[in-house]
Amino acid sequence: MELTKRIEEIVSNYNDRLPFSGAIFIQNEKKIFEKGFGYANRSEHLPITTRTRFGMASGCKIFTSVAICQLVEKEIITFDTCIKDCLDISFQHFHPSITIHHLLTHTSGIPDYFDEEVMSDFEELWKAVPMYSIQSPNDFLPMFQDQQMKFQPGSKFSYSNAGFILLGLIVEKMTGITFQEYVKENIFQVCEMTDSGFFRMDQLPERTALGYIDHEDGTWRTNIYSVPIIGGPDGGAFTTVLDLAKFWNGLFDRKLLGKEYVDKLLSPYVKNEGLCYGYGVWMAVENDEVLKYFIFGYDPGVRVHSSVNKKTKIQSHILSNIEQSVIPIVTGIDQLFSEKSRTL
Repeated sequence: MELTKRIEEIVSNYNDRLPFSGAIFIQNEKKIFEKGFGYANRSEHLPITTRTRFGMASGCKIFTSVAICQLVEKEIITFDTCIKDCLDISFQHFHPSITIHHLLTHTSGIPDYFDEEVMSDFEELWKAVPMYSIQSPNDFLPMFQDQQMKFQPGSKFSYSNAGFILLGLIVEKMTGITFQEYVKENIFQVCEMTDSGFFRMDQLPERTALGYIDHEDGTWRTNIYSVPIIGGPDGGAFTTVLDLAKFWNGLFDRKLLGKEYVDKLLSPYVKNEGLCYGYGVWMAVENDEVLKYFIFGYDPGVRVHSSVNKKTKIQSHILSNIEQSVIPIVTGIDQLFSEKSRTL
């Protein structure tokens, strides 16, 4: 009870510009904390619960990475396979030595359709390209395929949404089905993530939170025109905090991949600003030891942070439907459990 109270205090003290709106689920061998805050639909005053579905933005890049690792495990491709050898698409300026490993680790050097190093407003993209026209990975190609390389493959890290679009195209090419259908059949269904999916923004199912964009004058709007109409390999799936726990459990229980490929997915390959990156997953590392695995993402009206502490096995899953960082809550929860472990 004391622990629950302290977590609720962390959330209530978080109130920056807006109070927290979202769901939080924390567990190790058993449930530690589970609660929804705010509204999934403000107009109808529908409250958020832990069964509410939220967009997860780039947080779902880990699903793309798992899909690729599954194809490698089946010996359909390798991590060293060059994209020129598995996609019959013209990339006239792309370096011929770009591999799947480069794409997975954001070290390919290809141009990005949304370069987060120089761009900050995701909505700006859809002024030139209607968001309703982006319905498959292939639809993204005109936005980057004829541009120049940013750097030599493997020479440095540069976060690339376009790289994961290419990974999704590879999944489609090698399996003969859509990327969304592959993830549904080989990840969501395997992990019994019954509330997760790639839902169209104009056909959202029950218990789905609308994403909200709040303005300084107190008005707001939803994010329906601010993101692609359906998500894909670089982001945009919907899930719940309970399903996120099912995903991590399925991964560690080897329902998705054998031990060798779970280890490959979760190995630190590159460093960036004090963190390490594996295949679609970030890692907090200290003295060359991995402390925590985590994914995060943000879109207009979307925030997600989902983590697993390697030592304590504590999982912390946070989904939000407002444009406000959840990092203060993440930090507060991490500090709380760090203090608790020192007193045990």
